Amino acid sequence: MSDLFLIAHIAGRGVAIDAAQVDSVVDIGEIVAVPRAEPFVRGLAALRSRVVTVIDTGIALGLAPTPDTMRRAVITIVDGHHYAILVDSVEDVAPFVRLPLSSGLALRGGWESVGTGIVERDGEPLLIIDLAVVLPTSPLAA
Repeated sequence: MSDLFLIAHIAGRGVAIDAAQVDSVVDIGEIVAVPRAEPFVRGLAALRSRVVTVIDTGIALGLAPTPDTMRRAVITIVDGHHYAILVDSVEDVAPFVRLPLSSGLALRGGWESVGTGIVERDGEPLLIIDLAVVLPTSPLAA
């Protein structure tokens, strides 16, 4: 059985995001820094009359910071709060069969904690990531 996934790129890596976790895809405008926020919180941004917390996905995954020029984001809602997860780019939404992670697959850094499976697109495996776990403050990440 196929599920719908948003295909995106984060830190140069192709990933699949379950469409059920995606509220929208947007380009973020001005981001206001939040004093004393965790390093993975880039800041706050206004989006359609609401405030969203902008997450530097690179830092959240223990990778290099997402470049300041990256403004494309996937909006997700976790525990009633809106988050903008910064991505390099977004390709398409398409149906794929969800496959389990292979026991021989070596995921490094934060990818290991956010990966929940894989999909195959044109013979290329793409890691399925859980956006709720990308948020280090989420109880799901514990």
